[in-house]
Amino acid sequence: MSSAYEMLKNPVAFAAFLFTLLLPIFVGFLVMKRTKTEEDFFVGGRAMDKITVALSAVSSGRSSWLVLGLSGMAYKMGVTAVWAAVGYITVEMLQFVYMGMRLRRFSEKFNAITVPDYFEARFRDTSKIVRLVVSIIIVIFLTSYVGAQFNAGAKTLSAALGISLFTGLIIAVLMIVVYMVLGGFIAVAYNDVIRAVIMIIGLTVLPAVAVAKVGGVNAVLEVLHQLNPKYVDPWAFGAGVVIGFLGIGLGSPGQPHIIVRYMSINDPDRLRQSTVIGTFWNVVLAWGAIFVGLAGRALVPEVGMLPNESEEMIYPYLSAQFFGPLLYGILMGGIFAAILSTADSQLLVVSSTVVKDFYQEVIRKGEKLDEKTALKISRVTVLVIGFLAAILAYYAKDIIFWFVLFAWGGLGASIGPTLLLSLYWKRTTKWGVVAGMIVGTITTIVWKLYLKEVTGLYELVPAFIFALIATILVSLVTKPPENVEELMKAMEA
Repeated sequence: MSSAYEMLKNPVAFAAFLFTLLLPIFVGFLVMKRTKTEEDFFVGGRAMDKITVALSAVSSGRSSWLVLGLSGMAYKMGVTAVWAAVGYITVEMLQFVYMGMRLRRFSEKFNAITVPDYFEARFRDTSKIVRLVVSIIIVIFLTSYVGAQFNAGAKTLSAALGISLFTGLIIAVLMIVVYMVLGGFIAVAYNDVIRAVIMIIGLTVLPAVAVAKVGGVNAVLEVLHQLNPKYVDPWAFGAGVVIGFLGIGLGSPGQPHIIVRYMSINDPDRLRQSTVIGTFWNVVLAWGAIFVGLAGRALVPEVGMLPNESEEMIYPYLSAQFFGPLLYGILMGGIFAAILSTADSQLLVVSSTVVKDFYQEVIRKGEKLDEKTALKISRVTVLVIGFLAAILAYYAKDIIFWFVLFAWGGLGASIGPTLLLSLYWKRTTKWGVVAGMIVGTITTIVWKLYLKEVTGLYELVPAFIFALIATILVSLVTKPPENVEELMKAMEA
């Protein structure tokens, strides 16, 4: 059997692969004229339609973790992997409507275009304490996350095109930075939709063909049972693993690059329709990835048969076996696109935090900039942050990897519970939020380093709970902002 990347030497496959790489830049040029203000650049002018918001949230939240990670998890662990999907699908379905609508209404009324903007407005925090704490958490975790995504993109290009890792990194960075500088959030959102469509094609067609090659779903399960009964038992790895997988979903409310999607929709009431669209495709994509892994294990029972002896290579391996050059080139480009769909969203959040929350609100102390200047600064910041993340990706791989271990959990535990309480509990205070964020971050790190191996529990679960408790306890002994009833009413229809 041919190598998973061998087919890209075919001119048709290479052309299709190249098309998926260059398409985002074309989109950036198309939407450049629509990006006239800072609000356009960071939240699409709050004018995005329901389908774009739904698919952009799905694409930016999943990336290569879905295409390579979840399929590889299913290959390695069998049907137990389904619990990882159940957690985030359920949480994101609920947060689209219940969290998203309230956040969207409030952010428009108080002109908040970033997550720190929201927290400062919600707690009337003239001291900038909350803004600084949220901003520091976002910049540290997401810059490292972007660097890791760049690194993954560079490795994909290096393996696919036979180029050096450094050359792959430069291409990966340019692929993102160019169209982001041109179109900002609008370019990112529209490109996320294109990438979502590519992922949908790959994770519906490939699993269907793979399952059919084995002889149907029942045949897949029978072969897996013969290989190892654990592969068809969803409880085979214990309740701790199941709880940990379900706990992945607790991270979703704390991811700024997902939250900002809700703030960008043109009408908050349309988030209900976005919920249906987003949830449907979340389910389809998750089951597709899981069946790629399950059917892949039935077809390729030994991991040593896969490229680099890695279970995460089951998706490109099967694509090479079943598809012609054109579709294969698009699907391989889809892997790279999936990586970038998260990286660009995270880079935009980091840039908005630096420009809006550090420069304008702290250094310039809220001094109003004209839109042309603000937009220019925003574009330059994207360029600078992008290349700083690239330098981290190349020279500080170990440090980035260390931070990324905590990124999803750290953001989820620090921002998630505090954001939820601030939206629904009027007694929440700024000091409660600060305490919750600090406790969530510290618990994530301590649990990951010292307690995860002992307990077998994913660090996000205890960190989320402790952050929630800390926020409530400190809020009860500190003073909430004045006119809190008016603030809460701003979130209602």
